[in-house]
Amino acid sequence: MTINLRDFDGEYSLTLGAGGLAADAAVTAAGHEPNGYFWEGLVRFAWPDIAERLDFDSEAGMFCAVGSSGDLERLKTVVESVITSPEAVRDIVARAETAGFEFDD
Repeated sequence: MTINLRDFDGEYSLTLGAGGLAADAAVTAAGHEPNGYFWEGLVRFAWPDIAERLDFDSEAGMFCAVGSSGDLERLKTVVESVITSPEAVRDIVARAETAGFEFDD
């Protein structure tokens, strides 16, 4: 599992390969596919203050966000804590379902 934060001539992106993550079993148990679109939805729900300032280009096999280096550094920190914690994923998914949020996975 690797989260990559890259600078392409002043354009910053954060990518995460989907699959093979510690939290995948919790995602699947919650009835979702642990793909890039799921992780994008999780970010949009759990951290809307960061997500609203980002552009997303996720795919089935990869989560991808584009934005400022500061926003992406913050995102990297919070996402790292979640992808390694099935409990955190279960909590966020339960809160999302209660709020009526729909994941596009």
